Amino acid sequence: MRVLLLSAILAGPVAAMDIPAPVTDADYRATDPAVVEWGRLLFWDPILSGNRTLSCGTCHHPRFGTGDGLALGLGDGGVGLGLDRVADPANPPEQRIPRNAPALWNLGAQEFTVLFHDGRIEAAADGLRTPMGPEMVEGFDTLLSAQTMFPVLSADEMAGHYGENEVSVAVRRGVITGPGGAWDLLAERVRGIPEYRALWRAAFPGDDVLDFTDISDAIAQFVEHEWRSDTSPFDAWLRGEGTLPPDALAGVELFHGAAGCAACHAGPFQTDHGFHATGAPQLGPGKAARFEDHARDDGRMRVTGDPADAYAFRTPSLRNVTRTGPWGHAGGHADLAAFLRDHAAPRRAGAAWPRDAALPDLPVADWRIADDPAARTAIVAAVEGPDRVLTDGEVSALMAFLATLEDADALRGRLGIPATVPSGLLVELP
Repeated sequence: MRVLLLSAILAGPVAAMDIPAPVTDADYRATDPAVVEWGRLLFWDPILSGNRTLSCGTCHHPRFGTGDGLALGLGDGGVGLGLDRVADPANPPEQRIPRNAPALWNLGAQEFTVLFHDGRIEAAADGLRTPMGPEMVEGFDTLLSAQTMFPVLSADEMAGHYGENEVSVAVRRGVITGPGGAWDLLAERVRGIPEYRALWRAAFPGDDVLDFTDISDAIAQFVEHEWRSDTSPFDAWLRGEGTLPPDALAGVELFHGAAGCAACHAGPFQTDHGFHATGAPQLGPGKAARFEDHARDDGRMRVTGDPADAYAFRTPSLRNVTRTGPWGHAGGHADLAAFLRDHAAPRRAGAAWPRDAALPDLPVADWRIADDPAARTAIVAAVEGPDRVLTDGEVSALMAFLATLEDADALRGRLGIPATVPSGLLVELP
């Protein structure tokens, strides 16, 4: 029926292509309004950061398409939002967050079974997996819930640096689970606020202890509800309820045809959930342990240990992509059209990566890899397939198609940002 409907709407090559089926409620996990409301307040409350200075929403803000508007963000030790975020002179960060803040669109869809740029947490037939060990994923309802453990334990993101607070001290000592562990210390803060205890009882009737997994489960359900995105013009077109302008239709044809974009950006959310080396620019500190040399980011190889995975990163969903910049795993492109050109022809682009990245001032060597021809060559050499030089017309068509993935309802957020939170701490308003 759907194929016949599309065929009736369209005349020409697009009608014959393997266009994804429209999204339905069955594609998502169900959410509970009471859990979502509790999670909404926790998402925006700085109480879950070690120094009580930033919330989940600081780096995943609707103003910036659920990212932070920066190539590489400043977590603990930063003040302000987006391009206005700067290092706190009284307590500056030790380094930037090493990868671009990923968007949060449609993470309640059941097909999302791997998260983070390197896929370091994933759902498998035998449960959740992470290199941190099985004990670190026990008790979480969903993969998205378990994902929340990473930022609250990261010194650069939310925990704070060594010795600054009781949470960062616990993380430094490696005491994460159990009484007195980092998670328990955060849950104790929430347990100490009567309004949060009342909301927890409404959200999880029958539970005997408010623990960190309850907090993370609630935040996950809020994210799933708030940033579900399937009411864009593209979705309306898939459902046979709207039309697309000719330039966007040309982009659909190019995306699913000659440009080969859909080989990786497949399905209704434009991702195969796989890992690919695309030669995207590397800047900033890179992803490395404290004792390792920074700057180079090996991508998926850091999880699997397989050299074949070097410089491979997860295919991002393209929902609201026009609003989620900067683009690339390190945010190396501040212009989406320029990113499309370089993404299609990474070998040519590797000769001169752009230097317009949105980076708050910090006395660090952000361009070590970009200034190292051998390192740059190694990243580009991992790319498979030939360069495809896009014409101006093709770029315009692809941009027109990507614009149809903007979802006004989702971008506004369904519940919005609360004016206050039960802790009384400052909320990052729009």
